[in-house]
Amino acid sequence: MIEVTNLEKKFGNQKVLKGVSTNFEAGQTSLVIGESGSGKTVFIKSLLGIHEIDKGTIAFNGRVYGKMNQDEKRELRSEIGMVFQGSALFDSMTVEENIGFPLKMFTNKSAKEIKDRVNFVIERVNLGEANHKKPAEISGGMQKRVAIARAIVNNPKYLFCDEPNSGLDPKTATIIDNLIQEITREYNITTVINTHDMNSVMEIGEKIVFLKNGLKAWEGSKEEIFKTDNQAVVDFVYSSNLFKKVRAAVLNGH
Repeated sequence: MIEVTNLEKKFGNQKVLKGVSTNFEAGQTSLVIGESGSGKTVFIKSLLGIHEIDKGTIAFNGRVYGKMNQDEKRELRSEIGMVFQGSALFDSMTVEENIGFPLKMFTNKSAKEIKDRVNFVIERVNLGEANHKKPAEISGGMQKRVAIARAIVNNPKYLFCDEPNSGLDPKTATIIDNLIQEITREYNITTVINTHDMNSVMEIGEKIVFLKNGLKAWEGSKEEIFKTDNQAVVDFVYSSNLFKKVRAAVLNGH
């Protein structure tokens, strides 16, 4: 669980986050959405410790980040998996080497233990016989699977995903969404996804946090977002005719 309380962050005189409070539960896919400039990227980077916050607290299973010493922060980082936008794979490494990289860097596992663990997560994310291929030799969807496998290879307690569906076709994006949700539930991970993809919101949004102008303007589930009368959410989510029709059907009881 991640507990965020009165989070504030500014750059110079510009206050980007203005007292955001929310919780992210283990075993649940939580999505952070908002317009460009809403503060969602700064929010995620603050949770990751990339940005030093000005006020508020961020607690990981009761451990307040701002009160941790360097050893405790290092331990926390070992508990975090990250799926970057665009996958961020090493072009010169094979799939197997990419996935095993965190284990070589951050653990004392033997070569056999690393190979066994890598093969396990390759099987888990349905990568088939891609072990010895380079990223350029596999599809965008498979590259994303590699990124997910690398993120979970060290059994993280927390998983952060930055626009995981960027550049993917709708069918592949849905497959990736479902894979992230399955892994989150299977391993009871606290998963936080930064996205602008409304299909993801409707597919796996067990909890949705909507940021606007640095404030938490709304939060709820994918079921509740259809029924909200929060005008900012309605304007953002239902900008397409498809979602307008879905919302109308839900409100009419169909």
